Amino acid sequence: MRNLVTGGAGFIGSHLIDKLVENNEEVICLDNFYTGNKDNIKHHLANNTIELIRHDITQPIYVEVDRIWHLACPASPIHYQSNPIKTLKTTFLGTYNMLGLAKRLDATILTASTSEVYGNPEVHPQTESYKGHVNTTGIRSCYDEGKRIAETLCSDYKRIHGVKVRIPRIFNTYGPRMQPNDGRVISNFIVQALQNKPITIYGDGSQTRSFCYVDDLVEGLIKLMESNFEDPINLGNPYELTIKNVAFEIEKKLSKNLTLEFLKFPEDDPYRRKPDISLAKNILNWMPHIPFEEGLDNTVSFFKEII
Repeated sequence: MRNLVTGGAGFIGSHLIDKLVENNEEVICLDNFYTGNKDNIKHHLANNTIELIRHDITQPIYVEVDRIWHLACPASPIHYQSNPIKTLKTTFLGTYNMLGLAKRLDATILTASTSEVYGNPEVHPQTESYKGHVNTTGIRSCYDEGKRIAETLCSDYKRIHGVKVRIPRIFNTYGPRMQPNDGRVISNFIVQALQNKPITIYGDGSQTRSFCYVDDLVEGLIKLMESNFEDPINLGNPYELTIKNVAFEIEKKLSKNLTLEFLKFPEDDPYRRKPDISLAKNILNWMPHIPFEEGLDNTVSFFKEII
């Protein structure tokens, strides 16, 4: 198989490329390095095991591949809110261009969606049948609504042109190669702790997230790509933690007494998040296996090396 991975130098994309190369697949990595990092794939470049193309997917590209893994898009609030119009162009035009390529090549395309399509959910845990509670005009809307329209595009290309689509709704994912400045909970807390800074918690810390280790997620993406399932499907870990408990877990890992600093709760930030993964279990025979403590060990070790 010849694979195109958009956003291949990013956090999830680079781990996916690792697995594809391990499986002796041919890989083209496409990235404009807006949030991607060449260091994430430099081991493959040194061994000439992948082809790297610097390209912005808001512009069409013509390559010959069998499968498209469309992961390119800023995914952390700091990055997607810094240029919201660019984020919207990436989610709409980028997905449009990749679907057009998939149609021309008769290639299967996996388009990364997100738990953010559920907005600040009124249903808990979130199932794929839940239609969401999303603010169309808020500061998070560029990403939330962008990913919703990407799902719509995929569905229409499937119905009208017969394009083979895969639509994973990815919940919070963590692990090595997260960016230290991406503003996500786990990377934020670890970096602040290593730099002996206060841990900044938005709200009172009682809001929850469910964190999936990146290796588990990549396994789910591959199983989905190899399946025939074409509707949206949740991929995430249903193990739910409060944000304050995440801080305490990191405190234990680093054997430090951390100072907590509580800030104003952000607009439209989800208060509770937990995936219902019944569909993934039944359709893909997939569920995460790596315990949070083990994944956190690996993530802390990574940040200790780069901080």
